[in-house]
Amino acid sequence: MKERTRIAVVGVGNEYRHDDGLGPAVVARIRKRTTVRPLPPGTTLDTSDGEPGRLITLWEGADLAVILDAAHAHPGTPGRVHRIELDAGRLARPAAGSSHGLGLGEAVELARVLGRLPGRLVVFAVEGTDHSLGPGLSPAVAAAVGPLAESVEREIVRHRDAAARGEP
Repeated sequence: MKERTRIAVVGVGNEYRHDDGLGPAVVARIRKRTTVRPLPPGTTLDTSDGEPGRLITLWEGADLAVILDAAHAHPGTPGRVHRIELDAGRLARPAAGSSHGLGLGEAVELARVLGRLPGRLVVFAVEGTDHSLGPGLSPAVAAAVGPLAESVEREIVRHRDAAARGEP
């Protein structure tokens, strides 16, 4: 019997820092939609504050890890989505940086050194406008939540289908 593919979806951020709550908001949207459209077995939905050790623990052993995070970009376009994929042992550096002190890049590098990267890592970073204290997303970032949840679901389906065909 073939072993199931493990997929980790992690929303990074703090829902009490306005647009930094993007990751948890997308995970909440996906979780709500699973009542109508279940995710493949072995798929986990989690949130994280972005601390590298916790991120690594959440994606360790996954065939696919999808990370959702708010980003700072200068100049920026609030709500613009960047899709970044770890490929061939290298993370492409986007024009946007994480809204956290230690960014996702540091977690990836640490995981690489420790040999704890997922098989494939896809990051969706959304440019935000307000990372001050307080709940609620800005209108542009809030508008990206639904389409981003759909993009994550498509990413999972593509991965599941490729795994079923025996593709890496």
